[in-house]
Parts: sequence; C-alpha cells; structure tokens
Amino acid sequence: MERMSIGVLGGTFDPPHIGHMIIAQEALTQLNLVQVIFAPTRKPPHKLQNEITPIDHRLKMVELALNSNPRFVLSRVDVDREGPTYTVDTIRLLRRELGESADLYFIMGLDSLASILTWHTPDKLIELCRLAVFNRPGYSVDLDALDAQLPGLRERVILLQAPALEIAASDLQQRVRAGKSIKHLVPDRVAAYIAEHRLYRDKT
Repeated sequence: MERMSIGVLGGTFDPPHIGHMIIAQEALTQLNLVQVIFAPTRKPPHKLQNEITPIDHRLKMVELALNSNPRFVLSRVDVDREGPTYTVDTIRLLRRELGESADLYFIMGLDSLASILTWHTPDKLIELCRLAVFNRPGYSVDLDALDAQLPGLRERVILLQAPALEIAASDLQQRVRAGKSIKHLVPDRVAAYIAEHRLYRDKT
C-alpha cells in the first residue's frame, strides 16, 4: 500500500489567521505532504481558565479559511469527544482513522518543542508521529539535551523554515475590540464572519 505523508496542525484557531495558513503551506511544500489536517481543539488543557469562542464559531472560521486550498482539510477529531484535548490523543485517533499507511507530521513551533517535556506522554507522541518544527524568532532548543531526557526525540524532529511572522490570535482579538482593522491578517472570509457575528467585541 502506497504511503501518504500528512501534516496535522492543531490549535484553538480563535481566530485562524494567515500565520496558520503560511506554516501549513510551508509544511506542505517542504515535506511534500499530501494534505494538512487542521484539528481545532474543543478544550485545550493549557487554556482551561481562558475564555474561548464557542467551538461552532471556530469550526466555521477554519472551514472558511481552508476553502481556498483543497489540500487543507478540517477535522472534527478533537471536537466530537469529551474532555481535555491532548495532542497524543489527537494523533492516536487520526492514525486510527487514516490507517497505518499514513506517515503523520505534527506541525508545531520551536517554542512548543522547548516545552515538550511538560506535554502529556510525549514519549508516546513521538512513537506515533514525527514533529515538523518551525523556527520562531527568539527561540532556540538544545536537541541533545532534550533527547537525553526524551530518548528518540532527535530522530523524530524535522526542522523547517518559515517567514518570521509574529501574529497572535489574542492580539487579533484585541484589535477587533479596539475597532482596528484585521484585513490581511486573517483570510477575508474569516474577517467577514467575525464582523457579521460580532465576535470578540463583547469580551472583557
């Protein structure tokens, strides 16, 4: 059976922005992926205290953002289940869904790799997928030191380069609340959806 290389990009996507689109496209190109799966999280464990836009809105925004690229695919794997969303569970469920012929690459930033020892069962995660890690300005990681604490990590990490764009969803929310434009920072359809549903305007 022919093997397929598939990228997985998780996150709250609150809202999805061009930074997400760019790293997905760079991963697609640099790793010669068949597709990139966008997997919005219902309850990210590290943001349980944060106010997060209802999942229905976030799903719709991701759907609108992906319309322009047939190789970007929306998955509900983290939506149609209860409890906190751990990356290892996401990958395990996707592997079950896609079959053993899929080679999975979890797309992440260097800042996330730096904290991977705090993740839920990171040893199981690197058994299930490779880590496609993008450079982040101001971050560096000692792979040898990490590998000493998480044996096998180094051989599962692939370092990728992307344009240095620092766009944070929280900053975009603040711009909307302040009445500032988010044009060119999010896909046009996402900007229109945010305006239509008055998202982020009533939060304090």
